[in-house]
Amino acid sequence: MRLRILFHKTEAMRFTGHLDLHKTWERTFRRAGLPLAYTQGFHPQPRLNLASALPLGFTSECEILDAWLETDKPVGIIQDDLQAAAPPGIRISELALVDLNLPSLQTQVESSEYFITFLDRIDDFDERLSALLETNELMRQRHGKSYNLRPLIEMVEVLPADSQGFSKVRIQLATRDSATGRPDEFASALGIDPFSIRAHRTRIILKASNQESI
Repeated sequence: MRLRILFHKTEAMRFTGHLDLHKTWERTFRRAGLPLAYTQGFHPQPRLNLASALPLGFTSECEILDAWLETDKPVGIIQDDLQAAAPPGIRISELALVDLNLPSLQTQVESSEYFITFLDRIDDFDERLSALLETNELMRQRHGKSYNLRPLIEMVEVLPADSQGFSKVRIQLATRDSATGRPDEFASALGIDPFSIRAHRTRIILKASNQESI
């Protein structure tokens, strides 16, 4: 059986990276007594598939995990068992059976939506954002490769500042084969220290053919 799990990654897991999150889920299934299916070959690996890596330091309410199990337990019991075994910082919101033949999650992600709070006061924030949105090219470097961030910024909505006067935006960033839009790179393109933001993912948008997911 193939399960699709929608879960929150909260403050307690904010500094857990992508690979460690994968290992955390593997341990959670083991503690819950749920037998994971494994890949074939010389080095079998548990069949766990996270939709999209969440940058270190960010939180989320919409992470998606596919897991293949060697069992036919009712999904309600599986969800209860997993939540009881999960560490602080992981909260399961939905769990459903999906077709075994659906494509891998990573190939189905089109974009992600975030709320970003800028923790320093930026008096000319509106001007910086206008200048960024008016340009056609924002060349960035990641892992030694150049890419244009600008077409990955699909939507920016300026939200009311919070009680401390900190600027806030809702932003939708695309995922492409060659590059993925990231909130920290968006902040850097504004001339803002990426370590002075808080980003929270609110939605992962899958391709239309995969929207039966959850």
